[in-house]
Amino acid sequence: MPAVRLRPCIDLREGRVVQIVGGTLSDCDSAGVQVNFATDRAPAAYARLYRAAGLPGGHVIALGPGNREAMLSALHAFPGGMHAGGGVTPENAAELLDAGASHVIVTSYVFRDGRVDRARLSALVGAVGKGRLVLDLSCRLRDGVYWVVTDRWQRFTDTPVTPETLSELAAHCDEFLVHGVDVEGKQAGIDEALVALLGEHSPLPTTYAGGVRTLDDLERIRTAGRGRVDVTVGSALDLFGGRLPFRDAVAWHRCCQEEVAK
Repeated sequence: MPAVRLRPCIDLREGRVVQIVGGTLSDCDSAGVQVNFATDRAPAAYARLYRAAGLPGGHVIALGPGNREAMLSALHAFPGGMHAGGGVTPENAAELLDAGASHVIVTSYVFRDGRVDRARLSALVGAVGKGRLVLDLSCRLRDGVYWVVTDRWQRFTDTPVTPETLSELAAHCDEFLVHGVDVEGKQAGIDEALVALLGEHSPLPTTYAGGVRTLDDLERIRTAGRGRVDVTVGSALDLFGGRLPFRDAVAWHRCCQEEVAK
């Protein structure tokens, strides 16, 4: 069984690296976005750091327009090392892959008008191939069920995150990315129930993001996810103004690899 991996992230807003509280992002009200961190440090500098640390499989996400050049620069800095997401369509996916993305990440293009658009999903698979597609199943809890959310995580779809859904969608992609939107960016603790659901039922490599504060939270993800769920850490890292040293998170990642290799 593969080891749990630390998957690094670069979130872009208006060309700058940021960390936000995910549930506050909206197309129509940028003033309402709660930004935890923003920097003028180049996105490519973060990508080079992740490359030097031996952390492939992370993602660079465009949060809205105005991020094309910043995203391409990060992808060029870590060829084959990062996934790219944010407004991906069959028409622009090739540019991202040619720039160095190993995969493209898609949510809203596929989950259109609150449901899975099978024609669009097929078009994406046809354009990039199943092996280079990541479906973003970021979700929120409502009435005891996790539902995929789209449109800057503001709109509930009719797609629940269930064993049946995971199995069905796995036939069309290579990985899943799942933000626990209710805890994303808050450093208030992980959504352990969601991690457990993914660890028990996801048939594909899956990365969880949301709420990590400490190394103990990373261990909780490894335990709750049965060693099958990778993790992204954002706002908690000192790279983004948090208190968790990046070097400690990398050391945890390497320890996971070594334990499995024994």
